[in-house]
Amino acid sequence: MTATKLDPVQQLKTLLAGAPIGVVGLGLMGGSLALDLRGLGFVVNGWVHRQATATRAMERGLVDAVDISAVHLQNCGLVVLALPLDQLITLNEALVQAMPPGAVITDMGSVKAPVAAALASRLPRFVPSHPMAGTAAAGVEAGVAGLFQGRPWVISPSGQEDSTAVELVEALALALGAKPVYCDAKAHDQAVALISHLPVLAGAALLQSAATGGHLARQLASSGFADTTRVGGGNPQLGRLIAQSNRVALMAALDLYNQELKLIGQLIEAEQWDQLEQYLSRGQAMRPEFL
Repeated sequence: MTATKLDPVQQLKTLLAGAPIGVVGLGLMGGSLALDLRGLGFVVNGWVHRQATATRAMERGLVDAVDISAVHLQNCGLVVLALPLDQLITLNEALVQAMPPGAVITDMGSVKAPVAAALASRLPRFVPSHPMAGTAAAGVEAGVAGLFQGRPWVISPSGQEDSTAVELVEALALALGAKPVYCDAKAHDQAVALISHLPVLAGAALLQSAATGGHLARQLASSGFADTTRVGGGNPQLGRLIAQSNRVALMAALDLYNQELKLIGQLIEAEQWDQLEQYLSRGQAMRPEFL
């Protein structure tokens, strides 16, 4: 007789054995995570830097309990670090010491290699991960339900973790409706430099180029321009942290992008319209592969 396979939510509940889930940081990523988990019936406890954030998090129903100390993390079976990259890489020692013994720890940082290098030796059951989702919003008001539904959730184990820890992080992703994708940290950072980090800088550059067109350019800009520049108008602190944390891969991505822009310029300058149309056709054909 074949055993009945548990649905993803029940699988996560079984692995946690009734323990709460801790979320450190309740901005866009942590707040969205907490909303979804509570909606699925999990007990979610939070830790934040400021009392005003804790108060608002409770008002919004993001968590069951929250404090500016780690008191509510003590009994958690899983703790998710939803902190800015710089805070992940230089994680406060008091917070490290406050992690519950035996708990699985994961993060939501958009760069993996530096985070893994910083935390793997400090947190024995740490499994690096990164949900590929987001909006331009930030802060305790930014969390929204359903942010991770259908989105890739990267899991980058080093190979040193116990299998149960990795299984728990995968179960978290599946319970939220995300699609787990396994890859090593360096490969992740190279890929996101091209498809996530580069667009932030390219969008910002396009906005500043368009600004030289004055009032008329602003007046005529429509949905196509808005779509193309959306990520370029996002959180500047996050953009800076991404560039600092993934500098080598991002520089390589910028070099590739500059080569493509140079090629387009050469085709236009030489009035090679057929070749330009062929170039654009290749882009048209490639686009569905990234959607």
